[in-house]
Amino acid sequence: MIFDHRTYTCKPGTIKPHLDLYAKMGIGPQSRCLGAPVLYGSTEVGDGNSDVHVWAYTDSAERTAKRAALWKDPEWLAYVKASGELGALIKQENTILV
Repeated sequence: MIFDHRTYTCKPGTIKPHLDLYAKMGIGPQSRCLGAPVLYGSTEVGDGNSDVHVWAYTDSAERTAKRAALWKDPEWLAYVKASGELGALIKQENTILV
């Protein structure tokens, strides 16, 4: 089992619109393609401009296949476009945990 830990950092003052957009357009196609996240939350203490997603996979091959399917999903691509237009994200950090 591997865990894909992703931290998204937003410009100050933009975390709420970012989270609202993700709830409206992103979580649906992402969960459909990747499975339900192990964890999806925003920071309560620390950097208040970030949110964290953790996804579980049996191995790196499953992760690669599911993420490839995600990037072919029209609803996901529409979310990515809308997120870019929102312009809230300034950084993304990914870590694979075993």
